[in-house]
Amino acid sequence: MRWVIGAVGVAMGAWGAYLLLPLVDVDLALWFLGGPVVHDLLLAPLFGGVGLLIARWVPRPWRAAVQVGGTFTGVLALLAVPLLWRPFAGPPNPGLNDRDYPLGLLVAVVAVWLAVGAVTLVQQRRRHKRPQTDR
Repeated sequence: MRWVIGAVGVAMGAWGAYLLLPLVDVDLALWFLGGPVVHDLLLAPLFGGVGLLIARWVPRPWRAAVQVGGTFTGVLALLAVPLLWRPFAGPPNPGLNDRDYPLGLLVAVVAVWLAVGAVTLVQQRRRHKRPQTDR
């Protein structure tokens, strides 16, 4: 049964490749190759280095919160890139194109880091209020 499912999968992949062939041009090739190259040569080493810096310089109670805040900040920045780069690239949508996107990103990032600080402070306060038990 696995062979049948595998053969169907290969046939479907071949059919998709056949349908894609007329659309192949330099832009499509750059799009398919650019993502892995940018990830492997730029993003992975960058975030690995940031993770090492966090592990070395951020106090232990704050590490997880700083990592979560950094992840949320990265996701927000990634989602905002198209609107920051070319704000009116898409079709007009009343009420959306007249926004201040850099200010909106800044407010969202500040909210994330305020939440990181608040959650970490609450956790530290709870940890210090908990009675110590001898084991």
